Amino acid sequence: MTEFAELQNDLLLRTARAGRYLPEYHEAKGDNDFFACCRSPEIASTLTLQPIDRFEGLIDAAIIFSDILVIPQAMGMVVEMLDKKGPHFPNPLTSPVDGQYERVVSRQVDVSTELDYVYKAITLTRKKLKGRVPLFGFCGAPWTLLCYMVEGGGSKLFIQAKTWIYRYPEESKRLLQKIAELCTEYLALQVKAGAQIVQVFDSWAAELSPSSFKDFALPYLRYISEHLPIRLQELQVNAVPMVVFAKGAWYALEDLCMSGYQVVGLDWLQDPEEAVKIAKGRVVLQGNADPGVLYGEKDAITDTVQEMVNGFGGGKQGWIANLGHGEIHSTS
Repeated sequence: MTEFAELQNDLLLRTARAGRYLPEYHEAKGDNDFFACCRSPEIASTLTLQPIDRFEGLIDAAIIFSDILVIPQAMGMVVEMLDKKGPHFPNPLTSPVDGQYERVVSRQVDVSTELDYVYKAITLTRKKLKGRVPLFGFCGAPWTLLCYMVEGGGSKLFIQAKTWIYRYPEESKRLLQKIAELCTEYLALQVKAGAQIVQVFDSWAAELSPSSFKDFALPYLRYISEHLPIRLQELQVNAVPMVVFAKGAWYALEDLCMSGYQVVGLDWLQDPEEAVKIAKGRVVLQGNADPGVLYGEKDAITDTVQEMVNGFGGGKQGWIANLGHGEIHSTS
């Protein structure tokens, strides 16, 4: 195990993702495309640290610069990041008999080699941080990754994802299980490399009904939370806190509080006060200011933050202040 500096700030109240909208981001990125930056440990580390350096003393954690779609890439699928459009799969999965599906689910994926650049970036970043703040690792949730793999990118209607789970439920579950196993190993190796806390992002959870969430999302979130500590023990690495963020799955908060994660993220559609009542102290809650408030003036932002603080009960324990989703680029 690599030796790292002792953590100086363990009061995890405010977190920050890599500052893609900071001017220094574009300078460090240069002419490299998005995934080239992810694959360069030096660039990824530099981009991770930018908001920590710019807002020194105001942010309590860093999140490694990477992307949830490195898992489908490791599974053999081509993923591009198109300017002003976002992620794009030139050849998404179309059906269980399209030939590609069987190759993807049968492929022997070694995430230790396929995603080695992520682990190197994490180790390098931990060294550069010198204990200033803890470092998050992360992955996409199986359901969200399946959505991208069959939709070919983002979607408004999720026609293909719905087609898969309702027309091909068993084949969908086979793919979800494959992704869950890879995510577990991927997170374990991130922790081994130096990540001190990990988060699972289920960005498209809101596209599932409560019953479908229990069939196609929750079991695979639980698989990760149950098997990650086991895998870390096998690697002789200490367990770390695990965070789950299922955007839009307000109906599943009770289930998420019992899903094995120590922290549950909330989006801005949930009332913090009601969430606290449901959680009953079983988990730490994270969130949940509306990212759109950043279009407002200082008074509006202050009011929103104060409302959030009051909703979580105030104080400095039991919750983590954050936006309810990622920052909108035009609010920079």
